[in-house]
Amino acid sequence: MSFHSPSLPVADRYALTNATLPAVTVDGFEAPQKEGLVAADIVIANGIIEAILPSGTAPADLPAANLDEGMVWPCFADMHTHLDKGHIWPRSPNPTGDFMGALSSVRADREAHWNAADVRARMEFALKCAYAHGTKLIRTHLDSLAPQHRISFEVFSEVRDAWAGKVDLQAVALFPFDEIDNEAFFKDLVEVVVAHKGLLGGVTRMEGALDNGLDLLFRTAADNGLDIDLHVDETQEKEVLTLKSIAEAKLRNRFEGAVTVGHCCSLARQDADVAKYTIDKVAEAGISVVSLPMCNMYLQDREPGRTPHYRGVTMLKELAAAGVATAVSSDNTRDPFYAYGDLDAVEVFREAVRILHLDHPLDDAARVVTRSPAEILGRPDIGRIAAGLPADLVLFSARRWSEFLSRPQADRIVMRNGMGIDRSLPDYRDLDPLMMD
Repeated sequence: MSFHSPSLPVADRYALTNATLPAVTVDGFEAPQKEGLVAADIVIANGIIEAILPSGTAPADLPAANLDEGMVWPCFADMHTHLDKGHIWPRSPNPTGDFMGALSSVRADREAHWNAADVRARMEFALKCAYAHGTKLIRTHLDSLAPQHRISFEVFSEVRDAWAGKVDLQAVALFPFDEIDNEAFFKDLVEVVVAHKGLLGGVTRMEGALDNGLDLLFRTAADNGLDIDLHVDETQEKEVLTLKSIAEAKLRNRFEGAVTVGHCCSLARQDADVAKYTIDKVAEAGISVVSLPMCNMYLQDREPGRTPHYRGVTMLKELAAAGVATAVSSDNTRDPFYAYGDLDAVEVFREAVRILHLDHPLDDAARVVTRSPAEILGRPDIGRIAAGLPADLVLFSARRWSEFLSRPQADRIVMRNGMGIDRSLPDYRDLDPLMMD
């Protein structure tokens, strides 16, 4: 079989031979590594990975696809997205490209357009893109100011059910943290989150007293068996120390659920001793951190007529070195917070390598869009290659990191349950009816 053919062997049991795998994504198999890559054959039976074998040792009588050293990855996990905002740029652009412009544009678009049909159509479009690119697990934040929380969570539950088995979905309630003091609103929001099996989230305030609100958030989550995923310190102002407060609050409240924080941009601007204290507290508290490098670089340190001085991303390497679970993710897609993107984890990974310097060496870099986010989201069955797991794989012609990171890998093959899928992407024209005022 030529790699570029979309056809895989038509057989219940077959092999992918002469493959190159990122070792960090593989369980139960060891082989000599070069830049964190290993050579292997993969035996697939009835849609399940039966065995991972040394290259050249697959049974000779099996139908086989010779990948000619092409890479094989597990399907991806994208743990911080905004499916409800996606693809509104044509009708609600952000003229300034900055954070305040994004807030204003999204607010106006939400108030004018976000009925159930609009949200559902854009979510479906985004999921078609993610699925075609090879993503299997997505967590989305949903704007949850009343009455939008009831509209969007209802739609989300319907979409989650419809996409079950193709893309597994989780949802987080996103709201301005000041609203936690609004007792009626917060009580209703929690009821909605519990009913739809979601998570508590929020955009934490960047100034003022935090402790009371954080204590209420942790108590409420504990009382209702909910995990927490927060937007934190999305600013270049070094005085903003919300991440530290969240770590201290988790410890103070002895919260046993999972806590994830995203962005944490100001951490990289702080004095070394301040940053180290915060990182140590985050590690002690067992909080996971997701960086959104494309969106953070787009929004942070943007001023008219001036080249940005800072990359806008958090201290991902230092956090990981301290034992913090870390990952990277897409964040926004074609909306006022990020004008670009397609929920393609390969693009996210490629840009993360550049922006965060995940290279030299690249040995374990592949984890940040595969097993690490899947583990953080409580799905260790996703984002890895192992005997007994579904053959949900992404096949690339690229053989080495230099090849992989230098092209968009548009010729990839996505396999689900051992079979290649139709990778046709939806046409942007499909959204045209939604863009007409």
